[in-house]
Amino acid sequence: MRHDLIAGAAALGCPLTDAEADRLLGYLDLLARWNKVYNLTALRDPAQMLTHHLLDSLAVMAPMRRHTGGASVSVMDVGSGGGLPGVVIATTQPNAAVTCVDTVQKKVTFVRQVAAELRLPNLQARHTRVEAITDTQWPLITARAFASLPDIVTLTRPLLAPGGVWMAMKGQHPADEIAALPGDVEVFHVEPLQVPGLNAERCIVWMRLRRQPPTTGL
Repeated sequence: MRHDLIAGAAALGCPLTDAEADRLLGYLDLLARWNKVYNLTALRDPAQMLTHHLLDSLAVMAPMRRHTGGASVSVMDVGSGGGLPGVVIATTQPNAAVTCVDTVQKKVTFVRQVAAELRLPNLQARHTRVEAITDTQWPLITARAFASLPDIVTLTRPLLAPGGVWMAMKGQHPADEIAALPGDVEVFHVEPLQVPGLNAERCIVWMRLRRQPPTTGL
């Protein structure tokens, strides 16, 4: 398991330190144990959880670092569930302040337990509906298996900081969802991903609000 994690992360351009690998395997163990009681994920097989959850989430790290240039960034993971990809981002990017948002109390409690047990001070979780948040904006908003692109944009638009971007994780290229986006939302990149051990299409849809042309006075 450890070898597969380290090899897979390296193949994704996200080499792990020993401490990061330990934390991610610890997270996987916590997820498996809590899952027996709280049904956090439909997957039960550890090998599948490694590829479908850990490596699938690690696939966003190299693209995210290219976008941020490795600089510190605040990230909201909306509809985070059991903390994917938020926990993985917090583990492998210590200068990212990650907030996982979910409406299900047991999932938020789990993410908070992960932050405590794995000593991730840059990870927090909020139990709320995303549309109820009014006190914070984020320069990077991500979502995985949460909603359609139009719904993600509609729900989180007020929470996107000026100049911010959406980093939406999707399976196949979501052409229909992209076509249904509001006119002021621009898809500036659809980035295909190859996840080791996962025989399925994956991509990141990068979105931002279109820059408004300057108004000219008479």
